[in-house]
Amino acid sequence: MEKKSTLLIVDDAPSNIQLLAGLLKDKYQIKIATDGQRCLDLAQSDPVPDLILLDVQMPEMNGYEVCRHLQANDSTRQIPIIFVTGKDQTEDEEFGLILGAVDYIIKPYSPAIVEARVATHIKLKQQNDALRRLAMEDQLTGLYNRHVLMDVSTKRISQAHRHNLTLSVLMIDIDHFKAVNDEHGHSVGDAVLRQVAAIFKQQSRTEDVIARFGGEEFVIILDNCDLAKGAKKAELLRAALTGSPIEGLRVSASFGLAQLRDKDETFEQVLHRADEALYNAKNNGRNRVELAD
Repeated sequence: MEKKSTLLIVDDAPSNIQLLAGLLKDKYQIKIATDGQRCLDLAQSDPVPDLILLDVQMPEMNGYEVCRHLQANDSTRQIPIIFVTGKDQTEDEEFGLILGAVDYIIKPYSPAIVEARVATHIKLKQQNDALRRLAMEDQLTGLYNRHVLMDVSTKRISQAHRHNLTLSVLMIDIDHFKAVNDEHGHSVGDAVLRQVAAIFKQQSRTEDVIARFGGEEFVIILDNCDLAKGAKKAELLRAALTGSPIEGLRVSASFGLAQLRDKDETFEQVLHRADEALYNAKNNGRNRVELAD
């Protein structure tokens, strides 16, 4: 069964919520909030809303203020907002759209119009999400692609320096992968890459950034992780990989680990040291973890 999209209905009048929820509950999963702060909390809780229907006139924090907060937050900026309000002046609608809302519905509303506009913006959200995934994901493994890795890494490096946090970078290369393609074909090679990626995801924390760097190479950014902890993490990944036959083959990988230094200004600097450690792992027999520095 296809998963229902989630709507967040925000109104300080329970009767208004009841009307909208009754109209839309058969097609969508409904979350409700009766004030602005509750809306902001629910917008970041699972399941994240696919669309917010937001009243303007609410006490303490009105809908316009709520919209500003949602638009200013990276984790909620992509959620489309439809204002549903009795404020029927042209300048009110214009102001709401300028703030970032995708639509403006004036009360009293036609149920058919509400249903149609909600359906339209849900479809647009799904299409935008699909395009965003295509831009961010490696299409074979479902991991982040190299472009996203470089973008995210810059932010993680800056955050680590700003808050005096440890950070380590793990570079991984599947051993003798060319032989897999040559002897078993590229379809088997692709299956190996997908399953290796799945093992890395299963063995990693939610906050870890895992990316396919290119070919049979992977990079993992480990937040709040020094060299000693990173080495243990790398060894767990290495053992999980060698202990899981893939496509009937014994697959292993070499690992290079480096920790962010105070003097590192860019991600490329720490990545370069991880790459050098990976080179050492290959030269020292493969299927092993080597540390930089």
